[in-house]
Amino acid sequence: MLKDYLKLHFIVLLWGFTAILGKLITVPPVELVFWRTLLASTGLVGLLVARRTGWRLAPAEALRLLGVGALVAAHWITFFLAARLSSVSVCLAGMATLALWTSLLEPLLLWRRVRPYEVGLGLLAMVGLYLISQAEFTQLTGLLVAVASAGLSALFSVLNSQLVKRHAPVRLTFYEMLGACLSIVLFFPVYSRYFTQGAGLRLGWHGYDWLWLLLLAGVCTVYAFSSSVELMKRISAFVVNLTINLEPVYGIVLAQALFVLRVPGFGQEKMSGGFYIGTLLILASVLVHPVLDQWNQRRARKEAVGIVN
Repeated sequence: MLKDYLKLHFIVLLWGFTAILGKLITVPPVELVFWRTLLASTGLVGLLVARRTGWRLAPAEALRLLGVGALVAAHWITFFLAARLSSVSVCLAGMATLALWTSLLEPLLLWRRVRPYEVGLGLLAMVGLYLISQAEFTQLTGLLVAVASAGLSALFSVLNSQLVKRHAPVRLTFYEMLGACLSIVLFFPVYSRYFTQGAGLRLGWHGYDWLWLLLLAGVCTVYAFSSSVELMKRISAFVVNLTINLEPVYGIVLAQALFVLRVPGFGQEKMSGGFYIGTLLILASVLVHPVLDQWNQRRARKEAVGIVN
């Protein structure tokens, strides 16, 4: 189990690196998500062939996975939209509701009782990210879009925790990335007309965009996404999403490391007292959960033994 938790944190570290890649890539956000999902889908086809993993599914099941992929695309698009409508800080503050969303959606969709300590830990992580981001809550529209984005992320994570029991992680990831790519293609006409200020789609690559996009699609999407899905066989969606709250922390630390290494385009990240307090709160919420979860399981077993006796 410890190995799974360490792997999960490595995956979240890679997702923290996506923010840096997003800064390096010159392609606009929606087009970036299109290329990310298209390249990821193509890479996954090769992986399916290399592993000789069957990719054919019943039409109803394929549509279900494609639909979850559309949720993934909607999450990524609304995430970038929130950052544009407000600021990155407000966007991260809204995304801090991810664990709270999961603590509510998981019982609703999986037919189990709400665990009060999970709701409490979700709120604690939310406070931690608020302190880190030092958000300006006056930017209400962007905040609401970010909260909706967190809800979409929680929803597809909970759905994946069940789908992974029936499908190989690579095959599941392929269909979801394909669904995400196709949904963005369908969204392009609306996006081009209403969200580009008349500039139209900008799909061209410049400079090292090809390298950063390959890293984003190959390492941060194909590997990280499929591995996170595989981990859901053994770790609950709530724990996964609670750990994902560390993504902005890892991202800020990586950006600071790039500044120290004097990588062009990365300035110094000024760490305030709120950053360290918020980081401690998030770490506390992530580390305390396994302890409370084990305590809850022991109590449930004792109650079960008491009922049987």
